[in-house]
Amino acid sequence: MNRPAHTRPARGARAIAVLTGAALLAGGCSKPLLSPKDERTPFDRYDAVRNQFAQQQIEDEFGQIKPNLRARLAPR
Repeated sequence: MNRPAHTRPARGARAIAVLTGAALLAGGCSKPLLSPKDERTPFDRYDAVRNQFAQQQIEDEFGQIKPNLRARLAPR
């Protein structure tokens, strides 16, 4: 059953949707906004000066990189 021409999506609109989707996916390949060496909170410099700075990520016994939550959230 054929639809009338005014109810079918235009080819241009479909092409624009595909190009927009491709552009959004390609944006995920850019470098991260913040490097691991950047200060993330106002307290990072305070901790670094007092030798209490905790690494953001650590390598576990299997060689996988994991967030260092235990050291970063521990009371000081």
